[in-house]
Amino acid sequence: MEALRSALQPLRPITNNLPAPIRDLGVSIIGDTCYKTLILELDPTDSECLKLAISKGLGIGIIGASSIVKVPQILKLVQSQSSSGISFLSYLLETSSYLISLAYNVRNGFPFSTYGETALILGQNVIITVLVLNYSGRASMAALFVAALATSVVTLFYGEILDMQTLKFLQAGAGILGVASKVPQIAAIYQEGGTGQLSAFTVFNYLAGSLSRIFTTLQEVDDKLILYGFVAGFALNLVLAAQMVYYWNAPSAKARGKMKEAVPVAAIDQSSGVSSATPKSKGPSTRRRG
Repeated sequence: MEALRSALQPLRPITNNLPAPIRDLGVSIIGDTCYKTLILELDPTDSECLKLAISKGLGIGIIGASSIVKVPQILKLVQSQSSSGISFLSYLLETSSYLISLAYNVRNGFPFSTYGETALILGQNVIITVLVLNYSGRASMAALFVAALATSVVTLFYGEILDMQTLKFLQAGAGILGVASKVPQIAAIYQEGGTGQLSAFTVFNYLAGSLSRIFTTLQEVDDKLILYGFVAGFALNLVLAAQMVYYWNAPSAKARGKMKEAVPVAAIDQSSGVSSATPKSKGPSTRRRG
């Protein structure tokens, strides 16, 4: 690390003369002490500041990726006009879990970099849930879902309605909901023998994000409820990722159904011995009748 520190020293004239907006942004992210150590002095030997900077960087990266993490899933649903392979129950549980966690983090005043993706993914989950309900012929249920969501937002975010102690109990339940939300999706993939319209981009980004969140939570948030939720979520995201790899080239349930229908039809044609050739017509006889 000392060699690295020495190699970085020629860059100090640049880092000590950064524009004020960039300097202020850096201080707001890693704090005045760590900004001085890592940016002004270019000293990577301070392990605490280095871990904090890595944690903040991962957090910002997760938030950035989460803004589009479920866009491929939304596009697949819209293009196919089908909710095949997507579990409504899974998204309902996950949306509920994210809403509670978002309210808990906001009301506790935790750093935005440790939970920012929750709000972005929550919004995308709502869109996906409404699409799944619409494409499965339950449009009225989609309207009911949106109304219930709006009521829950008001209840969870206002201390006059819901006290902090009760919200803490709900957060404990949210961790269980978050873990449970993966089970219906895992079961749906197993039953269909394929991933249907499930997006690989979404699944693998979830896996990477949940692993990164374990690190950022350990570094910045002293709350076991949140940590255990991310650990359990990572374990089940790993199962989903493994299913995605296993069923990568598997045909959809609809395609398998068409293949099964085609086999009996072909068998019937062969067993009946019906010729598709046009029968030859008999020509007029030239024999003289006596």
